[in-house]
Amino acid sequence: MSATLDTQTRRPAAPRPGALRLGINQIGYEVRGYFRTPDAVFFTFLFPVIMLGIFTAAFSAAGNIGTAPDGSGGISVGAYYLPGMIAAGMLLSGVQNLAVDIAGEKSDGTLKRLGGTPLSPTAYFIGKIGQVLVTGTLQAALLLAVAALVFSIELPTEPSAWGTFAWVFLLGIITSALLGIALSSVPRSGKSATAVVIPIVLVLQFISGVYLQFDQLPGWMQAIASLFPLKWMAQGMRSVFLPESFAAQEPSGAWDLGLVALVLLLWLIVGLVLSRLTFRWIRRDA
Repeated sequence: MSATLDTQTRRPAAPRPGALRLGINQIGYEVRGYFRTPDAVFFTFLFPVIMLGIFTAAFSAAGNIGTAPDGSGGISVGAYYLPGMIAAGMLLSGVQNLAVDIAGEKSDGTLKRLGGTPLSPTAYFIGKIGQVLVTGTLQAALLLAVAALVFSIELPTEPSAWGTFAWVFLLGIITSALLGIALSSVPRSGKSATAVVIPIVLVLQFISGVYLQFDQLPGWMQAIASLFPLKWMAQGMRSVFLPESFAAQEPSGAWDLGLVALVLLLWLIVGLVLSRLTFRWIRRDA
């Protein structure tokens, strides 16, 4: 009789938390871990701010960019490079940071241990994407603050410009995060991750209009850069921060924001598919 009562009064097991809830909880853990890693903070968080300072100090003596023949008009060097640095920061926060970080977690056994917990790949992705979104937003805010307060760069005042900034930033940062997760499967170990990832990211920055004026690059180099998302992220940000007259320097002579959105959305889908197909808690050859 007592056994029957025990069976009848036994409480049902608590339901396992869903992927969304686990992923949101994982975001806080990932953000705290990010800021506890000095090299990640320097090379992905502070690097665009430092590069903006270097370019502004090194080339300001040459005068404004885009001046008229009579010497009037144009914008400062810092104002010209600001949108490229914001786009580069998105790429560094997503692609470089996650590719190196996840490759390291595979090597040191962190992912293997996580694979034995209720954390699903979806929840893990949410945690990583959320971390990139948080840190990327803080990085962009810091970069804009330094640009305005230290280098006296005038920021847009039109709400439509900030609306464009918001969707380019959101699409770009999520795309970069997913591509970073996918790229993490390429290095064979955590030690080789930086040697594999950083050259890719560095080359993309040079050919995509971050460090060099895009319209002055060879046509074949522009064509290659157009195949990758960073060029479109930088172009979208230039439409926000540069005067309308600078649209004539783009390959088509216009900002082409519709095409920017389409390319970034396509890369987001590609990144989502690749990250899901290639992600493993442990390497296949382990």
